Amino acid sequence: QVQLVESGGGLVQPGGSLRLSCAASGSIVQIANMGWYRQAPGKQRELVAAATRDGSKDYLDFVKGRFTISRDNARNLVYLEMNSLEPEDTAVYYCNANIKSYDGWRTYWGQGTQVTVSS
Repeated sequence: QVQLVESGGGLVQPGGSLRLSCAASGSIVQIANMGWYRQAPGKQRELVAAATRDGSKDYLDFVKGRFTISRDNARNLVYLEMNSLEPEDTAVYYCNANIKSYDGWRTYWGQGTQVTVSS
């Protein structure tokens, strides 16, 4: 059984910073892409940032220059460093990964962590 567990969300004032972490565990053979999505109330889930195993990264235009995704491939971890947070960044953030287990390749999701940007 493969699991993704996020941590690091919370309440922060505009202009503040947060660091999200996501740990993949279980019967993992290989991890390809890892990324972060978010979903605000009444909106569709959107890709915030993604990173391939070899280090290529992609970002939502709105977060470019403010957010940084990074991976620790040896420990099956992915991080999202969020700076200069704005109220529009308020959402539930989900970790996402394409993982090969003994059952083959699947896309996995974490349970989500709430990020609230408010004064």
